[in-house]
Amino acid sequence: MAGKDDAHEVAILGSGFSGIAMAIRLRQSGFEDFVLLERAAELGGTWRDNQYPGAACDVPAHLYSLSFEPKSDWSRAFATAPEIQGYVLDVVSKHGLRDKTRLETRVTRLEYDDAEATWLIQAETAGAPLRLRAKLVVVACGGLSNPAFPEITGVESFRGRLFHTAQWDHDFDLSDKRVAVIGTGASAVQVVPAIVDRAKELCVFQRTPPWVFPRRDREFTEAQVRYFAEHPRARRWMRNTIFTVTELMSLGMVWRTPLTRVLEGVCHEHRARQVPDRLLRRKLTPSYRLGCKRMLLSDDYYPALCKPHVALVTDPITRISPRGVVTRDDRGRELERGFDVLIAATGFDVPVDTPAFPVVGARGRSLHAEWADGAEAYYGVSIAGFPNLAMLMGPNTGPGHTSVLVYTEAEIQRIIAMLQHMRTENLKSMDVRPDVQARFNRGVQRRMRYTNWTSGCHSWYLTRSGKNTSLWPGFASEYVLRARRFSPADFVCER
Repeated sequence: MAGKDDAHEVAILGSGFSGIAMAIRLRQSGFEDFVLLERAAELGGTWRDNQYPGAACDVPAHLYSLSFEPKSDWSRAFATAPEIQGYVLDVVSKHGLRDKTRLETRVTRLEYDDAEATWLIQAETAGAPLRLRAKLVVVACGGLSNPAFPEITGVESFRGRLFHTAQWDHDFDLSDKRVAVIGTGASAVQVVPAIVDRAKELCVFQRTPPWVFPRRDREFTEAQVRYFAEHPRARRWMRNTIFTVTELMSLGMVWRTPLTRVLEGVCHEHRARQVPDRLLRRKLTPSYRLGCKRMLLSDDYYPALCKPHVALVTDPITRISPRGVVTRDDRGRELERGFDVLIAATGFDVPVDTPAFPVVGARGRSLHAEWADGAEAYYGVSIAGFPNLAMLMGPNTGPGHTSVLVYTEAEIQRIIAMLQHMRTENLKSMDVRPDVQARFNRGVQRRMRYTNWTSGCHSWYLTRSGKNTSLWPGFASEYVLRARRFSPADFVCER
């Protein structure tokens, strides 16, 4: 390899679940020359960052974990963020990945060297530039890594405390404070019940009401934990059962079927049972099809909104003032509400149509330009014109109903197969054929037209033009079976 850059066979960008799993599978497959680059001071990805009160996963813990690293002693059905982060760090220690990791290293640019068939990685660490080279780069940055603050006029003028749920200020005491939560997505549904009894007043600003399904969370008893530890088959049965149920649920969540009506009915009954006030219940009733936006799970969100010191505001926000939030009602009248703290529960900037940093491929091709009309890849992993580059949790590999790790593990298996083929055949590079990628994505988007996600609502799944580049339009099991079938004939191979 040219120059004096630090060189590796594989570089993994990002140390969340997918990056860590990739590193483990590389080591288990006999690939030791790899480096893991992480911009933060600790590993863990989204579960390192999302430690707000009430943070938890909405997929049962026995499925939201690596199949090859099972955990028998989950404390409850739906694991909390601290417990998931603890699991991640335990796995890192078990496989000795810290020696392979460069922390506080932020990647700023990727550029393919056509002559050397390697990737030049430009990064910053401790304020100093860093250059590395790798034969193959795995981008494992994830979609839920960059907090999205609300684009509201006057945010910078607010004189109180303002922070995002993914950047929670644990030193700030909410006691006796007037608190505003902006947003009613997954993080809001979790954080509102967790802080409702701390705040003097709590106001939730809602743009669109979510579909809320009963969570039915529960703690595992000591006997259950011991049983899972002593009987691995029972643990696997639990995981497989949960996966089967989520696959069946997709029949109503991904497509409009009679099951969609059933699931909507469960949500309506859940709301009617927990919200006695008719006006509040009307505000909380979605007007779009279930599945168009992410369905949420909660048993305590609605009761929290019913408390006397809590208000749900559905009037649109016009601006943030130094004192608080200004809204406008349907008659055009403005109302200012004063707050001591504003909490942005507004999700993340999901890269549906742009990469997280500049990526320059073969013969100077820009990934930003290639993705101008929406991100595309082959099985979300390989991108035509960008040889020896692989993505985890790339375009159209997100689930709308089950654990994302089911998809991620299939993608990792595909990348390992690619690396093994390159090593066996002594290949210089592998680049997916443009016609193969185009045919694959035409099929994905053709099927997308029949899903609930494109039924008319606005969601973070879609690009500005309305193209869904985030989710897989089918069963997770179908994706796994298809993605695992790696064919070198789909690639242009350079010896």
